[in-house]
Amino acid sequence: MFACRRIVIASGNPGKVREIADVLAGLGVDAVGLCDLDLDVAEPDETGETFGENARDKARHYARATGQWCLADDSGLVVDALDGRPGVHSARYADERTAGEAGRDVIDAANNAKLLDELAGVPDERRTARFVCDLALAGDGKILLEAQGTVEGRIGHAPRGVNGFGYDPLFVLPHRGCTTAELPPEEKNAISHRGQAVRTFAARLPRVLGG
Repeated sequence: MFACRRIVIASGNPGKVREIADVLAGLGVDAVGLCDLDLDVAEPDETGETFGENARDKARHYARATGQWCLADDSGLVVDALDGRPGVHSARYADERTAGEAGRDVIDAANNAKLLDELAGVPDERRTARFVCDLALAGDGKILLEAQGTVEGRIGHAPRGVNGFGYDPLFVLPHRGCTTAELPPEEKNAISHRGQAVRTFAARLPRVLGG
């Protein structure tokens, strides 16, 4: 049996930290968010062209800054009718519509509004999209583990639901007839792109821990 290992979830987004920590809870690791550390760590520039590149860059950056194993994710929404946008720019898609110090809720609302504007007049059959999540764990100067998850859906015409965050109120699951924001957290985690990636990560983690 391996000793308890602390893993820092390299995100300032409490929704992401909660989703990831919930899945890792049964693995005997001490999963904490950046906000739980008494450290002032600057965010890295996200210059990667793929979710995987950004996840690896962020994981290495925070591992160096904290001196601990760090798990980073890069995730976002890929919309077919928009040639893959917002993609790696999902979190900052509507920067031009928000003030520099805007909170997460304001940013999410602006991103969703811009997405609806860009899809105005696009019929349901062409509103196909997917959430993608890439995870990378860095420590000891290298990438230790990676995992990916995706979930398919389409973009609705108006926000629905109060759970989740980001684009969840617009992301319709055709087989469920609801958005991911209308699902209880445990159901969302069971099918979400991040939930899939974290479960794959969790299944592989014992080998990295030496168990």
